[in-house]
Amino acid sequence: MSILLGLLGPSDSIEVVQQYLKKYNDITCIPIECLTEEDLDKRVLPRKNDITMWLCTGPITYKIVQNWGKLTDPIIYIDSKGSAMYSLLLYIAHEHNLKVDEISYDFRPRDEIERVLQEVGIKTKIQFVVPEMLELQELIDFHYRCYINGYTKAAVTGHPILQQLKKLGVPAYRLIQTEISVESAVNEIRRMYEMLHFKRAQIAVQIIEYDAAFAGLANTAFTTHKLHEIELEFMNKLRTYSNKIQGSYLSIGPGRYMIFSTRGFLQEITNDFTHIAEIDTFRGLKEEVETCGIGIGHSAYEAEINAWNALLQSRKWGKGSWAVCFDDKRIAGPLGQEEQLTYSYISEEMKSIREKTSLSVATLHKLKSIIKKRLNEEMSANDLAQYMQITTRSARRILSELEVNGLAQVIAEENPRTKGRPRKVYKLLL
Repeated sequence: MSILLGLLGPSDSIEVVQQYLKKYNDITCIPIECLTEEDLDKRVLPRKNDITMWLCTGPITYKIVQNWGKLTDPIIYIDSKGSAMYSLLLYIAHEHNLKVDEISYDFRPRDEIERVLQEVGIKTKIQFVVPEMLELQELIDFHYRCYINGYTKAAVTGHPILQQLKKLGVPAYRLIQTEISVESAVNEIRRMYEMLHFKRAQIAVQIIEYDAAFAGLANTAFTTHKLHEIELEFMNKLRTYSNKIQGSYLSIGPGRYMIFSTRGFLQEITNDFTHIAEIDTFRGLKEEVETCGIGIGHSAYEAEINAWNALLQSRKWGKGSWAVCFDDKRIAGPLGQEEQLTYSYISEEMKSIREKTSLSVATLHKLKSIIKKRLNEEMSANDLAQYMQITTRSARRILSELEVNGLAQVIAEENPRTKGRPRKVYKLLL
């Protein structure tokens, strides 16, 4: 596992974080100094496709990046409101005997700072906090006015304005990242990377309906033999396409094909499920030739069901449309259009069940699929664990939650062959 991590923020923060990141052999850090959206356009966009994930040195940089909105890969920021803030305020109190209400702040909203202080028993209300994002010069002016008017005796900043404040005579302190806060961010990065790796490996099924009658033939050329020739030619192109997405295909009827691949390859070739696959094998064909539905799932069964649902929606949009149905039952499309829709086909019944429990829609749909596949509403935690490929403990938690909310009933108990407590058998009421 090697993570290419784009590190975003002001130079002083980047320098600190880089030192802490050196000990992590599985992370390659690419520092990019940025303070404004103009910096992001100039320095981040050219390297956007080279980076696996992004780490902002603090919430301020994170907010700038989010407002910019041109990154699609995961973005995490180092949260310094805890250990870093405690360390700095302890130092200020010890060295300069200052209280928290004698300081001006600009790195967090007032309520968040007060909440952190209350966690260690400090209930003093603070008054001088920048209420919103300001330009750097406005921040300098804010701290300077607070100090020169006698409202405060020092400033704590999360921005690279320390030297400017000191030149104005303001006792200023820079909130910097601690090793603990960086370590916490690294743990989140690793967890998210593993999740993304798993997500990219999800099974994807693509169903393509090919209509040879739209392949550009003149009206006089519609013969059975000619149409068969065109379809054979399309199958050769489909074979090349399948190889590009590391998939395998099969014919499931006249003019209808199913391709098995993984989410990562299809996500890449459709530009994150926003465009119809632009590959040589499909060039030269009219848009109406192929209608497509892509399904994503945790199993081939689930992915195929989702692919059919996506294809049904593509048909409604018209010949040549592409749609994708994700594992959470969201459908997006038509791919390649400037205005795309994303919605869920969750039934009102499913919405009602979701509101009663903490179970995800994907989990609920899996449960219904299992019932349909087994032709039986009765199962134990062991049965559910086997079908969902989860631990027995997780399966037991799911069934218990359904029981608490009146969506499952214990109808029997079975004694295991080995020692242990009896296993409950549930009837699912979905």
